[in-house]
Amino acid sequence: MRADAKKNRSQILTVARDVVAEHGADASMRDIARRAGVGLATLLRHFPTREALFEALLCTHLDALTQKADELETSTSADQALLSWFRELVAFTQGYRGVVAMMAAAHTNPDSALYASCAAVHEAGARLLLRAQGEGTARADMNGDDLFALITALGWAVDQPSFASRADRLVDLVTSAILTSRPGSDAKKTMG
Repeated sequence: MRADAKKNRSQILTVARDVVAEHGADASMRDIARRAGVGLATLLRHFPTREALFEALLCTHLDALTQKADELETSTSADQALLSWFRELVAFTQGYRGVVAMMAAAHTNPDSALYASCAAVHEAGARLLLRAQGEGTARADMNGDDLFALITALGWAVDQPSFASRADRLVDLVTSAILTSRPGSDAKKTMG
């Protein structure tokens, strides 16, 4: 790819992130092109459909979330790793209003360009959950599919204007249902 084409593609993605953050999945392709300082034809050469643009935006972030899970897996306690990663994934879904449905659909559609990235995120979350379960700090009766479904449901809920202001509270409620008391914590001592 020529240097000017790379620059245009990068500029389009940068602007698209901002426009999608403002307007959600219904962001205007024409508005993105105008704000990026390129013609609509240039945008469409790089991203022939709205889905192609969203795939480029989401794959980058989903891949970063997978990498984050890998880092957390070796750098912090199992329950804190799961909690940190869960919060980052929910924050990601908040930053891209309307994309939770795209992620949920891609998760089960091998033909989707998002499939590989969604599958990697799903697997990363499942690994973090298994590690926490192994240390006794997460519910033993759930699996990676349950975790992904909870993240998807929470992402959808905080995407709604009536729940957006409660996002942190909802994350706390859901994660407290996933994570159990740490071995030796005061909460466990007072219960036993």
